[in-house]
Amino acid sequence: MSTSTRRQAPLAGRAPFHRAVVTGGCGFVGSHLCDLLLDSGVDVVCVDNLLTGTADNVVHRQTDGRFELLVHDVTDPLTVPGAVDLVLHLASPASPQDYMRLPIQTLQVGSQGTLNTLELARRKKARFILASTSEVYGDPLEHPQRESYWGNVNPVGPRSVYDEAKRFAEAATIAYRTEHGVDAAIVRIFNTFGPRMRGEDGRAVPTFIRQALAGEPLTVTGDGSQTRSLCYVDDTVRGILAVAASQHAGPLNLGNAAETTVLELAHLIRELCGSSSPIEFVNRPVDDPGRRRPDLTLVWEKCGWKPETDLRKGLSTTIDWFATQLTPTAARER
Repeated sequence: MSTSTRRQAPLAGRAPFHRAVVTGGCGFVGSHLCDLLLDSGVDVVCVDNLLTGTADNVVHRQTDGRFELLVHDVTDPLTVPGAVDLVLHLASPASPQDYMRLPIQTLQVGSQGTLNTLELARRKKARFILASTSEVYGDPLEHPQRESYWGNVNPVGPRSVYDEAKRFAEAATIAYRTEHGVDAAIVRIFNTFGPRMRGEDGRAVPTFIRQALAGEPLTVTGDGSQTRSLCYVDDTVRGILAVAASQHAGPLNLGNAAETTVLELAHLIRELCGSSSPIEFVNRPVDDPGRRRPDLTLVWEKCGWKPETDLRKGLSTTIDWFATQLTPTAARER
């Protein structure tokens, strides 16, 4: 399967780092982060066990002498020869379908994997960025969600392995910052979409696109009134590096403050795909958040970051990419 080879718009000027380690670098967000780092002049060691990621996502980088792929499970001790000044920990199953299928592995990578990655940053005296998630807010009672909100999480529900793994990872990051002086920061990533999402990963955007392009019913959970705030992946990875380049420890929300219902999203994707697929309502998953929207005040004040890609434009680009995966010889006609 082919992958996107377009270059990321690099950061303004050279990024203030020389060599970065990206765990989960063969995943959806991680591979785009590798691209942005390389395009901004930073050498990259991409670490991935390929459990949910794929080397196809970085195949276009493997002839680049500044890129190295290390197939490794970060729940085992992590050794990277040479100097490193930035460690970005993204490794984890991230879609509900994956972390419900891999509950123990999800808990292990959020706990031991985070500790091993923090230990690497400590040894290297590197800046450390934890990619946490809006899932730490659970089904929020505060709207929009500020970083000061403690969350409303079911610790034994079907989504708990991911939520609690990330909450542990945040606590571990703060502990290493306090106990060992690691220059560590936390970003809480809200719903992100774009090219390289897996069509079968169970999240709304790839599911609706796959169904619409195939002429299948678009399966909307519940009545579709639950909301999501969808951020295009290029904006998300720019945000991660903006936080990395800052002096702020976080936690900092990264996402898009534009709120969309799941039903509105289904209708928009169907329209952009030129599809006549019907909408089909199915049971809503247990503990599915009713509303999700980040307060981005803090990340704007501290890092000068905000998303730039509107939903329609980002979805159009994503749909075009999915169409090339379904029909590799030709992109979808617009």
